[in-house]
Amino acid sequence: MLAVTVAGLVCAAAHPAQAVAPGCAEFVHRLPNLPAKLCEQAGLQPGPAKSFGGTPLYVRDVQAAQAKLRVLVVGAIHGDELSSASVAFHWIRLAQEDANLPQPVHWRFIPVLNPDGVLARPPKRTNAHGVDLNRNFPTPNWERDAAFYWEKRTRKDPRRWPGPAPLSEPESRFLFQEVERFQPQLIVSIHAPYGVLDFDGPSVPPSRLGRLYLDQVGIFPGSLGNWGGVHKGVPVVTIELPNAMRTPLDAETRQMWLDLLRWIGERLAPAGAPSR
Repeated sequence: MLAVTVAGLVCAAAHPAQAVAPGCAEFVHRLPNLPAKLCEQAGLQPGPAKSFGGTPLYVRDVQAAQAKLRVLVVGAIHGDELSSASVAFHWIRLAQEDANLPQPVHWRFIPVLNPDGVLARPPKRTNAHGVDLNRNFPTPNWERDAAFYWEKRTRKDPRRWPGPAPLSEPESRFLFQEVERFQPQLIVSIHAPYGVLDFDGPSVPPSRLGRLYLDQVGIFPGSLGNWGGVHKGVPVVTIELPNAMRTPLDAETRQMWLDLLRWIGERLAPAGAPSR
């Protein structure tokens, strides 16, 4: 079957008048529990950057009326944690359904920050440059601490190479710039497969989301939690799903979402200017 790809749209000869939603042609066949309809309903839009390998980095905003609270949700910063991206897609749908919350939220979703790793066969933790994106953020003393940690603590594990410099990668630069542009009051980063809940930054952390309980795992040079939570003072909730290749049941995915909303309502005041 002849297929033509133009700007992220795949048009198959069998359906010449039907265009597949951006990104969905690749992601539906790669990610677990991601039906084509769910991906298409997500309404992904290409962001202003591409991955090291040239794949668009997609974004989806879901904004309630008069929202002042801004929440950024990131999936698949590690490409071999496929379930993290799928859960982000399911949460986009839930955000669309729950748009009229008592405390309105402007959500920004980046469901697949590392498409190079996700689309690799087999999937890879790193991007196409071989960099662990979650060690590439500009934490203080990055040049000294990231190199020391990689060399001494990981024994130069290639899966955890922090890169040649902070923000050396287009994916980490894109997320850095999105945080600067969007100014979120909360960052939620979805990972796998340790089955726990981690937290960095101010505020009282959630004690649980669904079946995941708080178990703070430490601070790493160049990590998003270290940079965003510790040094920028933006709370970072890190969700570690129990399995990297399988998503939780839909009911559990929704329960994590509801618990997150409850915690946001209790702990995060809608500070700042109206969402933009």
